[in-house]
Amino acid sequence: MMMPADPDTDAARLREMLAHALAEKGVLTDPGWRAAVETVPRHRFVPGYYLPADDRDEHGLTVWEPVTAELDYGRWLSNAYSDTTLINQFDGDEPDWKNPQARRGGAPTSSSTLPSLVLRMWTDADVQEGHTVLEIGTGTGYSTALACERLGSADVTSIEVDSRRLDQAASALYACGYTPTLAVADGLYGYWPEAKADRIVAACSFRAVPPALLAQARPGGKILLTLSGWLYGYARVLLTVAQDGTAEGPLLPGTVSFMPARTHAAPAFGNPAHWTADLPEKARVARHSPARITAATEEAFHLRFLAQCAAPDAQMTTVGDVMHLVDVVTGSAATLTPTDGRWEVREGGPLKVWDRIERVLDAYDAAGSPGPETFTLHVYEGGQHLRHPQMPSLRLPRP
Repeated sequence: MMMPADPDTDAARLREMLAHALAEKGVLTDPGWRAAVETVPRHRFVPGYYLPADDRDEHGLTVWEPVTAELDYGRWLSNAYSDTTLINQFDGDEPDWKNPQARRGGAPTSSSTLPSLVLRMWTDADVQEGHTVLEIGTGTGYSTALACERLGSADVTSIEVDSRRLDQAASALYACGYTPTLAVADGLYGYWPEAKADRIVAACSFRAVPPALLAQARPGGKILLTLSGWLYGYARVLLTVAQDGTAEGPLLPGTVSFMPARTHAAPAFGNPAHWTADLPEKARVARHSPARITAATEEAFHLRFLAQCAAPDAQMTTVGDVMHLVDVVTGSAATLTPTDGRWEVREGGPLKVWDRIERVLDAYDAAGSPGPETFTLHVYEGGQHLRHPQMPSLRLPRP
């Protein structure tokens, strides 16, 4: 489809529609953020992206179709102003957007996060005029642009681990008139030249809170980030940093996930059959179904994170009907097999991985199924502990 001479003309109307839709959802109540959504041209930050095809390929893999203005102007522009995450990189490979090809499978490594979540992050972090902000994970630069529009570019610093991503984001930002401080840096270590910040907001996830971020926040400052892990459990936490450099804060409700910081991504664990070949033949009956942590429910989303805290080095995969749990650090493994309407567990190695998870599920049930917001994360020199008044403390892995 032929592109019009000025796509910005069409985009202005679409921005107003997006702002109205987000306001209807209740995520755009602040007039300043609404003005930012109505002003920032998201399409300039996503010249190309992928959307999933309706059908999978013959191997069951998702087929990702490239979308650009040259390929389909209407589809490209309308989706740029939908409340959708737009993926623009897989497995760290930068696409050739002049000749884009469909992809099959792969792990997304960069995207433009759906606008409602971007705004939710900024508002949950209580970002206000006069605050200096450090954003971890520039990505396409759209979120950065919203912050610059709301706060002014001088108060915004954004870092990105992928230099190619940052180059493209910088070009889009500067072309739109935004001039934040930008740097190629690993979010695990923050960005010392611009310390200290009133607010630190991460658009990637970490296995534990990076200590460098606490050191780079002002006393009384807040850090909003997503905790994740190798079981793909997620929880968002809003920490307030104390004068002595410690921090604490609640988990936030909802089901939000972010791509992991690349240094915190799960390692490959090989063939699960190799891990489980030496498990004892004798099995026990599981007290809990694995559906407790795998079901597509908000409770299971929360429970998977708690299970992950109990077994932070475990990974999980299902082959046929059998669930495999593999601990790549200790060599421990477990299988859960459905048998006559129940689940049977075989475990081996230094850690009884499923037993650890079941003990957390037992405690959760005994406490009356407490929601995320009833848990508090404490971060101090001695470690990072997730606490609840009616449950045993859970320790996060070393960052």
